Amino acid sequence: MSFESQDIRHAILTKWHETLSKYGNLFSSDSISGASPPSVFVGSHNYPKVFVGPMLPPVHGDTSMLDSPEKWKGKSLEEIVNFRLNLVRGIQKIPIDQTDGRYVESLQEVAMSSKPIDTDMVFAKSASSNISLDGESAPFGPVGEIKSAKFYGSTSIRPIEKIYYDKDLKAEDAILSLYYSGIEISKIQKCFSMGMLGKKRKLVPTKWSITATDDVISRSLVNEILSYDLIDSCRVFSYGHLGNVFTVVLFPHRWVYEMIEAWHSGDTLGFGSDYEDARGIDHSPVIAGAYFAAKLGVLECLYKMKIQAGVVVLREIRPEYAIPVGVWQVREGIREAMNQNPAFVASFDDAVLLASSKTSISKTEWLAHGNISKLMHQKTLADFF
Repeated sequence: MSFESQDIRHAILTKWHETLSKYGNLFSSDSISGASPPSVFVGSHNYPKVFVGPMLPPVHGDTSMLDSPEKWKGKSLEEIVNFRLNLVRGIQKIPIDQTDGRYVESLQEVAMSSKPIDTDMVFAKSASSNISLDGESAPFGPVGEIKSAKFYGSTSIRPIEKIYYDKDLKAEDAILSLYYSGIEISKIQKCFSMGMLGKKRKLVPTKWSITATDDVISRSLVNEILSYDLIDSCRVFSYGHLGNVFTVVLFPHRWVYEMIEAWHSGDTLGFGSDYEDARGIDHSPVIAGAYFAAKLGVLECLYKMKIQAGVVVLREIRPEYAIPVGVWQVREGIREAMNQNPAFVASFDDAVLLASSKTSISKTEWLAHGNISKLMHQKTLADFF
């Protein structure tokens, strides 16, 4: 990672230490009182017995912005990192198949609440406020092992409450029901993570639930768009935020999708990519959850416009993206790209050339690290009917 990235991390961490010097007693006490946004977290360490608990700042009032990625458009990297650092995470070790009992059921009420929930937590010992920021891990605030927790005044979102009590509905169907009823994806992910959906319920680590939710919704949207007419010209969309540059090329073709990522490491470039056709992807993508997050952002646009297309997503991760804040920013970045007015281009080659020009990487380099050219020339079953 470049010196620029290190400088950004150092500046953010310095300001955080200044905050701790003024208000450190609020973050490193053996108890905390505040309003959870609402927010819950399920870890993956020590699976299948994982750390589970609420997250809250040491303040009351409307704290919803602290854990609402869909509302973070225009926020700086420093602002978003501070949202994360200001949330104190309480934890208890829970087996993943334990989805009942007072503690877990209270957290499920937090997950389905429509507003911030006043919360009091007492820790076994003072919460640790030793924070480190690097270029590999998402930032987290102070952590404390919960001795006791009390929650006050939750108000359940009706569609979620209905799904919660329907234990005959498969988890995948529950996710889709909530999505098509207008529930925010970040909210659905929390409920899935807390073992609130499906027949055989279990706790799901947060990072896994995020990718699984994106994947389930994406597969449903692909099934819908396969019946739509193909576009008749190439379109290029672009958007940049938080040190990420996204460009999306739509071209006349039955659904195929490829995402190519490039990142700067000193004077060298790293690349990763994966792809699928109408049959979907049959393995874990090399680029992990970003693959599904970007795919969902594009598919929502195709579904809304009732069109079908082949898709190439290019993501350049610049040194300014010094601290990874989660794949939500890929989904929201692509959503915003697809909301922009596209450029209409005559040919696929010209479209990729235009898309590449929005980045610091050449068309030749992008295509050399992807498979879309090969995919476009492969015959599919549809070509024979």
